[in-house]
Amino acid sequence: MVALLFAFLHLALAVAPALAVGVAPGQIKNLVTFGDSYSDSSYYPAADGGYAWPTWASEYGPFNLYGIARSGAACSNNLTYRPFPPVEEWQLPYYFGAVENGTIPHLDPSETIYIVWIGTNDVGANALLTGSDPGVSLVPVRQCAVNAVKQLYDSGARNFIFNNMLTLDRTILYSNYSYPNRYWTAERNTTEWNVFMKEIVETGNALTELMLQAMIPQMPDAHVAAFDTHALFTDMYDNPQSYFNGTAPLNVTGCVNSCVYALNESTADPGTCTTATGSDADSFLWYDELHPSQQSDRNLAKEITAVMKGEQSKWATWLS
Repeated sequence: MVALLFAFLHLALAVAPALAVGVAPGQIKNLVTFGDSYSDSSYYPAADGGYAWPTWASEYGPFNLYGIARSGAACSNNLTYRPFPPVEEWQLPYYFGAVENGTIPHLDPSETIYIVWIGTNDVGANALLTGSDPGVSLVPVRQCAVNAVKQLYDSGARNFIFNNMLTLDRTILYSNYSYPNRYWTAERNTTEWNVFMKEIVETGNALTELMLQAMIPQMPDAHVAAFDTHALFTDMYDNPQSYFNGTAPLNVTGCVNSCVYALNESTADPGTCTTATGSDADSFLWYDELHPSQQSDRNLAKEITAVMKGEQSKWATWLS
């Protein structure tokens, strides 16, 4: 099935408009983000132990940042329920309402880029991976993420970056060498989780790009970039010497802040934790068992900033 999806994806890309050139240098002044803890810049320290990547991008630009992403979010609680602010039912209405009441200014569409990065919580533990939402499949979950772009377009937005799901199978939580941790202390088959997560993510990413390609004809004058977060994190995993410069040995299989729990122990009780401090932390790909490290987020922010500045990034493709 995955091979067939990729065949269709390659066909779609082959017929994509040849004049998809994206935004011009100096055009973008504002950044609006939607998503989960990977992009939540509303508190400090963020889920990566420092500043979330949008905060770094706003400095590198510089750009005015309007961070709507919230930790724990799924795309829609009507699909994969979580007690956190989802994109569909909370983040989009909040943004539209804030613009309407003046909490957020009316942003010039030509000077603003909207980034949607959602999916980690939809496909993971207590969601699709563990069958916690019977009757819900990967298709509507990924369609929900794509629909967020269309809703923003219908509200007047014109410039978008859509991030696909990163290499969740290589996080500690979903690895085949995982241990009871703050995100899951129950028994599980770690090899099964690892294989299943790889299949879910790669299939979901292929589906998503096909859905974006199909939607673009409905969005005249839109500029949509597909950002391959999965490929970037694969490269960071495979070539850490090109991305990490901490004083500890380079580490892509451990994390800065690791907490090992006893099997079936309540996560309300403290596990046995170890933490890399100071410049040692810049040697790690992951901050904890699920989240990228601060250095990984800086790497991501640099690449996304290049796209917003109208420069080239090997991880981004303008689809329109």
